[in-house]
Amino acid sequence: MSATVAGAAVRTVLGDLDPAALGACDAHDHLFLRSPGLPGEELDDPAAAEEVLRAFAAAGGRAFVQWTPAGLGRRADALPGLSRATGVHLVAATGLHQAVHYDPADLERRYAGLAGFFTAELTTGLSGAPEGVRAGLIKVAGDYHGLDAHTRRVMAAAAEAHHATGAPIAVHHELGTAAPDVLDLLCERHGVPPGRVILGHLNRHPDLRLHRRLASTGAFLALDGPSRAHHATDHHLFDTVAALIEAGHADRLLLGGDTTTRTARHAPGPTHLLTALAPRLSREFGPDAPHRLLTANPARAFATEWQEGGREGAGG
Repeated sequence: MSATVAGAAVRTVLGDLDPAALGACDAHDHLFLRSPGLPGEELDDPAAAEEVLRAFAAAGGRAFVQWTPAGLGRRADALPGLSRATGVHLVAATGLHQAVHYDPADLERRYAGLAGFFTAELTTGLSGAPEGVRAGLIKVAGDYHGLDAHTRRVMAAAAEAHHATGAPIAVHHELGTAAPDVLDLLCERHGVPPGRVILGHLNRHPDLRLHRRLASTGAFLALDGPSRAHHATDHHLFDTVAALIEAGHADRLLLGGDTTTRTARHAPGPTHLLTALAPRLSREFGPDAPHRLLTANPARAFATEWQEGGREGAGG
């Protein structure tokens, strides 16, 4: 298992954190999310978010990575207080989602200086947050079996911001597709090291041969969605994990809840990672497996030798 780079830190909303202190981590989730594509399903209640974090902490959770990007109700103003109140380390995102989640006029305004905006949120502060509260990753999104012009524009800006800061780039894959296209664009064309890329939702497209090939590049694979019953991810999650562990890629795997709607808050959520999945990981893959997938791997995936606007990125 590769070690965390010396001098690297996980950038939380309360400041930079030694990766060794991160603890058990929900590597892909949402406390707050609002999209015109999900009317009536907004995650916008700080009290409900606190309840989620307290339950997660009671189950042994210590870190929670919110992938909600700019313009989707991420409530950057509320995140520091929630972290202090619950003791859970929170990592926030800059970035943009698919175009369908934004008003077209708003997108046109955002396109101007996009890389600079991402960089500023990573190094100076999140828009709408208390002073000094910074993002710890860049969230971008692919499309179903391809990449449109919006996606390419956002990913180019994300790559530029990565090179300026070292930040990891986390990718939403629509139903788990288009990961090879994303790696070609980010890594081959724009020079982002694969170890700085986190490929999300891949268990929604259970192509085990493809998963092994993606993991072999050095990218991280985020398997998420116990709150997504309608995507039927749980029944093949352990086949996916087994195939990747058997192929020698245990150090590339991350797990997350990915709760994105108010309705899904009634599903198991992030505590399920610790109360149900962790014991089964231990039974099926050995007692070290839960620590590796839930603690050691996230510490490496989200830790960076942060550059404050320079050109040098970080490996991973």
